[in-house]
Amino acid sequence: VQLQASGGGLVQVGGSLRLSCVGSGDAMRNYIMGWFRQPPGKEREFIATISRGGGSTNYVDFVKGRFTISRNNAENTMYLQMNTLEPEDTAVYYCAAVRFGRSGSRAESEYRTWGRGTLVTVSS
Repeated sequence: VQLQASGGGLVQVGGSLRLSCVGSGDAMRNYIMGWFRQPPGKEREFIATISRGGGSTNYVDFVKGRFTISRNNAENTMYLQMNTLEPEDTAVYYCAAVRFGRSGSRAESEYRTWGRGTLVTVSS
C-alpha cells in the first residue's frame, strides 16, 4: 500500500485540525495503521495506532484526550482528529502501516510503509 497524508496547516493555540491518510494500491483493512510526528530538531515519535478493524487504539500519553485516531476502511482512509492544539504539537506528521505486525505497537521500526509527512504548525 502507498500512503498519502494531508490536512496539515497553520492553526492557533487551542484550535483543531483533522489529518487524513489515504491508502492506494491495496486495501487498508489489511494493515495496522499508525501516526507519528517529528517536531523541529527532534526525533520522530509515536502518536497513535489503530487495529485493522478499528476496534483497538493506543495513544501516547501526551495526546490522550486531545487526539483521536480513526479509520474508514471502506474509503481506505485513516484520520487523526487533533483538538486543543499546543505549540508543542508543531511537527511534521506521518502516517504509517504494517501488514503483519503486533496490534498496538508503538515501535517505529515495526511499520514498513510510510507516507510523506504533512506539516502542522501551532502558533501562539
